[in-house]
Amino acid sequence: MSETIFHLAFPVGNLDDTKAFYGDGLGCELGRESPQALIMNLYGHQLVAHVTSELLTPQQGIYPRHFGLVFPELEDWERLLNRAQERQLQFYQQPKHRFKGELTEHQTFFLQDPFNNLLEFKFYHHAEAIFGARQMSAVGDRPEK
Repeated sequence: MSETIFHLAFPVGNLDDTKAFYGDGLGCELGRESPQALIMNLYGHQLVAHVTSELLTPQQGIYPRHFGLVFPELEDWERLLNRAQERQLQFYQQPKHRFKGELTEHQTFFLQDPFNNLLEFKFYHHAEAIFGARQMSAVGDRPEK
């Protein structure tokens, strides 16, 4: 393996619902599994769902915590959006086109898994906005305190 991949471990309540949402819903390839954890491949990145008995309460809004993917091509973003809609996954925020006409212009939608984890999927119209565009001060739309 010559590419670096991202790894994320996160809490879930059970593996059956995890497999349904991430495997059947999002299309993750399922990997190794124990009674307490499941490894999944999300577009080449390693997700590890760890079963917990702790209460998994929903957060109020998308901040401060969510995870997801930035797609390099609009068609890939649209393909996942269509899959999520066809499989009737729970949308936390419907698809929207943000910051039209700006360097940070992008398409986005948020899903909520059965355990209140929020996932964002987006496509930037200008690739330099993914990591660069430091002259832009806006990051998300969370109001300043």
